[in-house]
Amino acid sequence: MGYQRSTYSHQSSIGKNPMTHMFWRTYPMPVSLEESSALSLEDNSSNDEPEDVLAQPLSSDELKSLLADSERERLIKKLSEANQQNRFLKRQLHMTEDALVNFKSELAVLELEIQALVTVAEEITKIAIPAGSRKINGKYIQSHLLSRLEAVHGKLTEQIKDVETAQSKEVPLFWCGMAESVQVMGTFDGWSQGEQLSPEYTGSLTKFSTTLMLRPGRYEIKFLVDGEWHLSPEYPTVGEGLLKNNLLIVK
Repeated sequence: MGYQRSTYSHQSSIGKNPMTHMFWRTYPMPVSLEESSALSLEDNSSNDEPEDVLAQPLSSDELKSLLADSERERLIKKLSEANQQNRFLKRQLHMTEDALVNFKSELAVLELEIQALVTVAEEITKIAIPAGSRKINGKYIQSHLLSRLEAVHGKLTEQIKDVETAQSKEVPLFWCGMAESVQVMGTFDGWSQGEQLSPEYTGSLTKFSTTLMLRPGRYEIKFLVDGEWHLSPEYPTVGEGLLKNNLLIVK
């Protein structure tokens, strides 16, 4: 059995000048266990348990927020992987460019040697053919040697042209106008990272410029000026509407 406390006050006055005296007394009163348990439950009813909070269904806005955060995290991860792959491909491209430069140098040396042999063969064919000289496919061996050397020289010249086509070139780009930040984006890297342009103050206008290493071909580009897309009047355009871009031709 539990006990509750009950109090009462007693007031008395003496003579003309009343003086109040307060007497408080405490008396125990029996209370059953069921009532005590009910009182305890009432006191704790205002405190929400964590399980009750977790059991509450998410609102539509909360669910959309969670989905947006999840999608954003997934896209950031994909972007990070793409950037890593892009850096790897750039390193591979630089290594290939160096190999192409070395290969072109070797071909140039070989072309000079073949050209010298062609000149010697031409001089030999101009001399009188000695009696009893052997023939190959109806031609004297001197003329056959000259034709073979000329064919090899022609193929070598074509290979050198192919190397020049595969080799990247320095292509200057610029944007004129007042701005704080200018970046060029385009098909040269799949519209992924682009290239930042450096400012050059020239009088009242500001010229932003950079240099790209590009192979011969056609590229579509667009300038990101202070976070907004712009076309440059300095370059031709291709496409319509939102797909309209500047055209960059590398020969």
